Amino acid sequence: MAQEYQQIAVEPKPFVKWAGGKRQLLPELEKNFPKQFGTYFEPFLGGGAVLFDLLPKKPNLKCNVSDLNSDLVLAYVTIRDKLGRLIESLETHSKNYHKNSTGYYYEVRKQEPKNQIEKVSRLLFLNKTCFNGLYRVNSKGKFNVPLGRYTNPNIVNKQNLTTVSKFLQSEKIKISCRDFESVLNDAKKGDFVYFDPPYQPVSDTANFTSYTHRDFTEDDLQRLADLAHQLNSKGCYVLLSNSNTKIVKKLFSSKKWKVKEISVNRAINSNSQKRTGHKEVLIKNY
Repeated sequence: MAQEYQQIAVEPKPFVKWAGGKRQLLPELEKNFPKQFGTYFEPFLGGGAVLFDLLPKKPNLKCNVSDLNSDLVLAYVTIRDKLGRLIESLETHSKNYHKNSTGYYYEVRKQEPKNQIEKVSRLLFLNKTCFNGLYRVNSKGKFNVPLGRYTNPNIVNKQNLTTVSKFLQSEKIKISCRDFESVLNDAKKGDFVYFDPPYQPVSDTANFTSYTHRDFTEDDLQRLADLAHQLNSKGCYVLLSNSNTKIVKKLFSSKKWKVKEISVNRAINSNSQKRTGHKEVLIKNY
């Protein structure tokens, strides 16, 4: 498999822009990864920035990645297994969009395709053309983001999709749709689990947790903290990203956790002046 990876000239990049994506933080995250580990687990996969960063560097790495967002997981599986048909569908979206961007965008946003290719193609199309490239659904699970202001969005991005597809075809990568707690059944001593959950809001107005139609609540955060403690007891390496809030720090206040504050920018705040000067925490047990 190492040879196959080496034949791919370009490195894979996230194929969707995802709120809380980790591309800008990769250098800082890498400094905090364990030096050696077994299988890599990521139960909040999102845009996959960390996975796509690791794969070219560790060609023999076993990965078990998952997310509760079924539409997102379907996109990963479709890019892996049915890339040709997906690209054809995206090319149709691209042609129609360039004829009448506003009318076509809102027409597609209303649709609810049942076909696998059309579902994924719609998700990627909306992600490339909606405001701020933000994936968000309302309480009924409906995508509700307005049209973005783009002159020539890269709707198809064939090169990156082809690269991603080749990497995902590795037998060492398992992709599933499931709740984050399922990782406890699979992770063993020496494995590395990275948690990047929907962040706890830092203020009453910053309540963005809607990647799925179900919010990530304080109860979910408590479940996550309990799970992290159990994984620690099993001898797993655990790394967690979250917002710099009192509740997060309190849940990981015991001596086994090292908490480090890092500075970040927020790429998706609609007010550009509020995108800088934020703090997050990295929490680890090694």
